[in-house]
Amino acid sequence: MKKKEKMKLICGSVLLMMMLVIPLINPLQEYISIPTELRINASQPVTASAGEQSLPALSMDKITEGDNVFHEYAGIPVKKTEMQHVKDIRLVPGGQSVGVELQTKGVLVVGHHLVSEDKNKQTSPGEYADIQVGDILLKGNGKELNHMEDLSTVVAESGENDKEIKFDVKRGEETFQATIKPEVNPKEDKYQIGLYVRDSAAGIGTMTFYDPETKKYGALGHVIADMDTKKPIEIHEGTIVNSRVTSIQKGNQGVPGEKRAEFSLTDDRMGTITKNSSFGVFGELEQAIKNDKYSEGLPIALDEEIKEGPAEIMTVLNGEDLQSFDVEIVRNMPKDSPVTKGMIVKITDPELLDKTGGIVQGMSGSPIIQDGKIIGAVTHVFVNDPTSGYGVHIEWMLEEAGINIYEEDHAKAS
Repeated sequence: MKKKEKMKLICGSVLLMMMLVIPLINPLQEYISIPTELRINASQPVTASAGEQSLPALSMDKITEGDNVFHEYAGIPVKKTEMQHVKDIRLVPGGQSVGVELQTKGVLVVGHHLVSEDKNKQTSPGEYADIQVGDILLKGNGKELNHMEDLSTVVAESGENDKEIKFDVKRGEETFQATIKPEVNPKEDKYQIGLYVRDSAAGIGTMTFYDPETKKYGALGHVIADMDTKKPIEIHEGTIVNSRVTSIQKGNQGVPGEKRAEFSLTDDRMGTITKNSSFGVFGELEQAIKNDKYSEGLPIALDEEIKEGPAEIMTVLNGEDLQSFDVEIVRNMPKDSPVTKGMIVKITDPELLDKTGGIVQGMSGSPIIQDGKIIGAVTHVFVNDPTSGYGVHIEWMLEEAGINIYEEDHAKAS
């Protein structure tokens, strides 16, 4: 085949392909733009037809059947949009400073020590048994270990009877058994296994929301980790209490600031902590919290409703005085699956910047409000820019709290 004829054939083929493809470009673009799911927030009631109007203005035919919209092209069904109805949930915004106390599930190993300083017998029985920092001792000889006193009793009894202890140990997701024989520490004249352990942790943060209907709450917006192992604390039980801010250490570039607060576990009790997750701590309150500015509560905003621009946070800087401060949503990053860093928030309020330098430790959990809706909570500060940090979307905190945001008949499959 001559070169000129080959070029004519190629050009002809390209033109033919273009003639076939061009008529399909517009329908293809329309097809891609059709959402597979559309969420309708009950705080902004819409009719069925209004729900359809929320879809792209396509040339395809739309047929509504129940809570689904079927899209047809030339009489052929091509795509379905499922309508998800969100309940009209009204939450009381938090902002109050809270103290948390967690009892670990088992006792947490945070270090090793020598039982004897005899040069000929320098041993740590626990280390010798390959018990590592971060391991959790769940049981000793079949007895649950939820407090350090439980471990001390098992060690003393086994030592006096010259017996080994069989431990159930958790390391990450793995559970295994380890055997340790207690030895006498001559200085203290008691049996030990050479392990430093901890059975509780405490700290402060900020309440995010309270649901009057279920009495459930969410706070902090991030997980509580052990200060030595840096691993999330698995809790046996926990208590959340009211706290009073006593002072603020202002943050600077490279040095995060912090709130300092005081609380009493007996006198200031608010409720229980049943969950410590990447999205905060959750449980139930024994008494409702109050927010005078939003006494009737506020609806929630879905992540796709959040706009880049002005918003406010609520938090406490002195005592128990709840205040509102201006912030800006610099970036919103909605996702189909739970993420802890869904927004970038920048403090713009002159008073807050003057007193704190921006976001400080202890402010985590401060609710973010935009256009009369709770949209999420402050979670992390940027170390090199304390005026800014991350926020988590409220819907993921509600999911962790066990509050279903969807109407029962239209609930998402889990």
